Amino acid sequence: MSLGVYISVPFCRTKCSYCNFASDVFSRTVFDRYVDRVCSDIEKAPQLAAEMGGQMERAVDTIYLGGGTPTVLEPAQLERVFDAVRAQFEVVAGAEITVECAPGTLSSATLDSLLRCGVSRVSLGVQSFVDQEAAAVGRLHTRATVLEDIARLRAEGITTINIDLIAGLPHQTADSWEFSLAETVATGAPHVSVYMLEVDGESRLGRELLGGGVRYHAHFVPDEEAVADFYVAACERLQSAGIAQYEISNFSRQSFESRHNLKYWTHQPYFGFGVDAHSMLASATPEIEAVRFAQSDSLEEYISGTPVQRTKVSPQAALEENLFLGLRLARGVSLRELVMEFGGEAVEYTHATVAELIEAGLMERQGDSVRLTLRGRLLSNEVFERFILTDEVAP
Repeated sequence: MSLGVYISVPFCRTKCSYCNFASDVFSRTVFDRYVDRVCSDIEKAPQLAAEMGGQMERAVDTIYLGGGTPTVLEPAQLERVFDAVRAQFEVVAGAEITVECAPGTLSSATLDSLLRCGVSRVSLGVQSFVDQEAAAVGRLHTRATVLEDIARLRAEGITTINIDLIAGLPHQTADSWEFSLAETVATGAPHVSVYMLEVDGESRLGRELLGGGVRYHAHFVPDEEAVADFYVAACERLQSAGIAQYEISNFSRQSFESRHNLKYWTHQPYFGFGVDAHSMLASATPEIEAVRFAQSDSLEEYISGTPVQRTKVSPQAALEENLFLGLRLARGVSLRELVMEFGGEAVEYTHATVAELIEAGLMERQGDSVRLTLRGRLLSNEVFERFILTDEVAP
């Protein structure tokens, strides 16, 4: 099975107030050191896979540069990373190659570099087409910037574009959210990601919300009920425009689903490089299904060579992952296929839980498959927790 490669670039022009990722604003003096380390890790990937007890495929059919904002790197640095990947792996013809981009960071030199690297897909972190909403959370672009970037990408032949939106930003209303949805549809972008604002202590905005503060426009954040309404409106608006929901947060026109992200949700192997990058490879030994390993989420620790953290995935844990990851997909999970892979006795524990969730209106059954209802998607974390019985085994 072909591998997916993920490369983390944890650098940003500015740290958005809602962001809880392992990314931040750093001096450009560290960029070369970081690229050196990433390229070295890619070169040593077979050795790391063997040390972790995993099987590494050489064939790669998806590459994803995420962040942070990969396009803050210099063009030569971007090309070094792609050259390292192509030197170590066999990138198949027609591979999906995605780069995340903050609107306004696509200089002519950067765009030329993306083309030289074979990039076929760009994900734009728009979040809102309303300038006040974007500015309130620290985004540096405007609606006009987004539309200009889309036009420039298309002019150069990159037409597979994703637009990220966030439901629940400060100052957002039903009307302003409808404006962002309408603008998104009007761009003709074939893929849209819609995320509901996360409220946790890992972001500045989240800390203010939890503490009842007013910094970062926290007192203008819509309540949970409004955010849920925005999400439902997005599902309906995008569906009516031919952009169908295929995963809890992702929508696409036919044949434009993110092939890389589908690897995560369908339990396919992927290899991650860089800060806070995660990997999942098939196990080289029969007693466990797979191995997961992750890099440090600290930039300095990563560059200095902190050892990766490994987790062994038991057959039971693999079954649970197939359930809660597969349930993210609109098509749901085939219980028959789970029985074929893991055995009827292993899957039996799910029957009572599935029946309870169907009774509660959180899941529905179609033939031998089960999937989340709209209410289930809104409460997905609570649903997934019901299927987790075992802890994965760390060495």
